[in-house]
Amino acid sequence: MYNQPMGGNEMPRFGGPGTFMRLPVADTAEGLDVGFIGIPMDIGTSWRSGTRFGPKQIRAESNMLRPYNMWTKAAPFEHLQCADLGDVAINTFDLKDTVRRITAYYDDVLQHDVIPMTLGGDHTLSLPVLRAIAKKHGPVALVHVDAHADINEHMFGEDIAHGTPFRRAHEEGLLQDDKVFQIGLRGTGYAADDFDEARRWGFTVVQAEEIWHKSLSPLAKRIREKIGDTPCYITYDIDSLDPAYAPGTGTPEICGLTPPQAVELIRGLKGLNIVGTDLVEVSPPYDPSGNTALVAANLIYEMLCILPGVSAKY
Repeated sequence: MYNQPMGGNEMPRFGGPGTFMRLPVADTAEGLDVGFIGIPMDIGTSWRSGTRFGPKQIRAESNMLRPYNMWTKAAPFEHLQCADLGDVAINTFDLKDTVRRITAYYDDVLQHDVIPMTLGGDHTLSLPVLRAIAKKHGPVALVHVDAHADINEHMFGEDIAHGTPFRRAHEEGLLQDDKVFQIGLRGTGYAADDFDEARRWGFTVVQAEEIWHKSLSPLAKRIREKIGDTPCYITYDIDSLDPAYAPGTGTPEICGLTPPQAVELIRGLKGLNIVGTDLVEVSPPYDPSGNTALVAANLIYEMLCILPGVSAKY
């Protein structure tokens, strides 16, 4: 019997457990296909803090979600055993120690055959998660949806921060560089070639202007063809969306993706060998309406619906 989200007719949506989609809590990943994990941190941010509250609000807004995808017909809870594993106990006074703690936590989780789906938290967290992922699966393909490349050499002299994770992942051999896609990059920069260094490494960079007013299905098809069966990690920064739709984030940039584009891209990645995901940079203090977290919860659900083993139900 697979775990099911608590339904709105079983318990009012404003009640029940504070887990993702009001799923059961699990103490370990044993027996799970998918584990939802919160990383409530913002000590890697460089501008506006507040993402430490992201996992809690994403979970709260996920109460609106229902188990059946009405367009794709995906029924993830009929094929995967899912539970909420709670939060990583970070050290809010020490970023380097927090990074070590995250990797150790995911090393433990990944002793089991489980796909971790992470609720962030600032984007620093992707590096320690990828370190654990690569120990299990080897260097992975990466779909990175973001307004920013996050390939800085340093930030204020520090090697690790939310603007450096994918440079460090590249340097540490955690990625298959020719199977890395960075999508939605935009905004102002410090130099004309800010996005080009990653291209020289082999990354495919798709700037936001290239996909304005376009369907993202052709891009998703291109990604699927390039990545093939390679183990793939998806990292989705909520600031990839235009701040008109997702203002609750630390470093907003105008002229981003729309929610339909975001969902279309995710749905188009069905068939990839996804071994982990994260959704990061939701900062509730900058969106009292909760809409940013609501969008985030839906994107996490859409990623759940494309995981290996999920079938359609008609």
